[in-house]
Amino acid sequence: MPQVQFEKIVKSYGRVTVLKNLDLEIGDGEFVVLLGPSGCGKTTLLNLLAGLIDVSSGRIQIGGKDVTNLDPKDRGLAMVFQSYALYPTKTVRGNLKFGLAAAKLDKAEQERRIAWAAKLLQIEPLLDRKPAQLSGGQRQRVAIGRALVKQVGVFLFDEPLSNLDAKLRTETRLEIKRLHDETQSTIVYVTHDQIEAMTMATRIAIMNAGVIQQFDTPDEVYERPANLFVAGFIGAPAMNLFPATISTTGGSVSATLADTRAKIDLSQYRFVNGPREGDAVVLGFRPEHFLPPNAANGQSAAHFDLPVQYTEKTGADATGYFKTDSGLLAVSVAPELIGELKQGQIASLSFPHGKVHAFDAASGQRL
Repeated sequence: MPQVQFEKIVKSYGRVTVLKNLDLEIGDGEFVVLLGPSGCGKTTLLNLLAGLIDVSSGRIQIGGKDVTNLDPKDRGLAMVFQSYALYPTKTVRGNLKFGLAAAKLDKAEQERRIAWAAKLLQIEPLLDRKPAQLSGGQRQRVAIGRALVKQVGVFLFDEPLSNLDAKLRTETRLEIKRLHDETQSTIVYVTHDQIEAMTMATRIAIMNAGVIQQFDTPDEVYERPANLFVAGFIGAPAMNLFPATISTTGGSVSATLADTRAKIDLSQYRFVNGPREGDAVVLGFRPEHFLPPNAANGQSAAHFDLPVQYTEKTGADATGYFKTDSGLLAVSVAPELIGELKQGQIASLSFPHGKVHAFDAASGQRL
């Protein structure tokens, strides 16, 4: 499957620049997710690749071929939109066949492709139904099938699950992942949902304000976020972030939090660049990495004694929120223990070595 390359891409609307000198290379057969908040430029980037809008400057290549100025039909792409965009008067078979008529394929080849896509997507019993007779998940599978039958090199997905309920999103997400595993197609997928990104992507391009903040595997963006934006965006509940000041007294490295005055041992932290005495930093603590409340651990990097503000339990997940001078500290707690935390109670919290994240306060970049 072809490689996709964006080179120095700029997209502007008048004085507003949506994409800023963006570079991105997507390998053959990768499943790359463009992830970010609304307005970050991810759908604009997908539409540039599809040829639905023109670049202001820069170049787009697919399989080594410059497609920057080619019409959408000449780029070797197929796209699945947020809305199903099915023809209501046509059957499922008719919707699948519609895109093939323009390709001037003989009837036997058209039927072969329809049968292949229908079997792959498990919609064979639905071929003679019309869209109004289908559920939301079935309609989305038909929309995916309409793209599949084109048998092109690159498939584009623009938030295809956003109109589905939670159960159907999970089912369709698994279908798309299975589809990629079986076809080994190159997929570029846009979403604002980090669960979709983390479960499906081979690599994630996290975007903000028209700039790619980090492009890496799901594990890497979670375990080693490149900057404060990525750290705060990836994870639910979000990473706890607190300003601190570095101390290098006695040859050891530690940091003191500005609000709780807690001292954080950073002697085992893998710094990219060595910190200096008095440096302003931001330390990150993922809620799920805390040890159970009141489970003393003398080998931890950090220790907090904080009052319980409130708790939440959602089935198999539970979170305790603890009060600090600058806000709340979120801690994931085993559901069977959450009932032991009472509002106003002081709880002892410990955080292990190797799980602390440190960022430069000025630049936001990982230290």
